[in-house]
Amino acid sequence: MIEHPLNILGGEWLIIIFVALVLFLGSGQLPGAARKLGQAVAEFNKAKEDVQNQINQSYSKNIEIYGPVENERRKKEIIANSLGINVEGKTDQELEKLIEEKIGQKKFDETERQN
Repeated sequence: MIEHPLNILGGEWLIIIFVALVLFLGSGQLPGAARKLGQAVAEFNKAKEDVQNQINQSYSKNIEIYGPVENERRKKEIIANSLGINVEGKTDQELEKLIEEKIGQKKFDETERQN
């Protein structure tokens, strides 16, 4: 069995820490310190939620492919359609170029929104 130093359990440590804070900061500065700690925790949680939302948005756009893709052309058409590119009358090279431009534009737009 693990023995705690001075036989002090978890809840008692909180009391010791609180008393040490009162002695160190004084009763006048304790509310201000608690307020700053609360603001820091709130900012951390907000930043964490923003990152989670950005990750969820990037994964929300799924390309749905049912079954195997017959050829490379069909694969490019599916990707182009998911990006909103009109595929009619375009060669494979034109599709590749438009897809690269659209993906690069989305990355640029996302970095602009972050700044």
